Amino acid sequence: MAGTPARADGGRPDGGRAEGSLAVVAGPDEHGLGEELEALGVEIRRIEGLVTADALSEAGIEEAAYFVLTDVEEATGIPIAKELNPDVLAVTYAERSLPQFVAGVADLAIDPGLLDPETVAEELVDDAAERTA
Repeated sequence: MAGTPARADGGRPDGGRAEGSLAVVAGPDEHGLGEELEALGVEIRRIEGLVTADALSEAGIEEAAYFVLTDVEEATGIPIAKELNPDVLAVTYAERSLPQFVAGVADLAIDPGLLDPETVAEELVDDAAERTA
């Protein structure tokens, strides 16, 4: 994702917006990554509490472009999300490391102390646009 344009609109003709994309956000989202994705046009659906297959399905994981997990205590939700939607980009945005048994299943693990939520959201949306272009 390095080398992406520094312009606020991501250098994309659509103004950097990801209209039509869906993100399922599970966990407290204290850093506001969900809000930053929403500001870029991503529809946000939240899961409060346990990340189960039923909760993921109810949130629309089957159509989601992103599964954002902010609570590593619910890391078992990552393989479940991937089973329900193999194409979903599974991202953890948390200070703690993922348990070893799911670390290889997640697509990205980002520490909020290293990247702010605005940068992460822009990179996720830009990366998705590049993959579909």
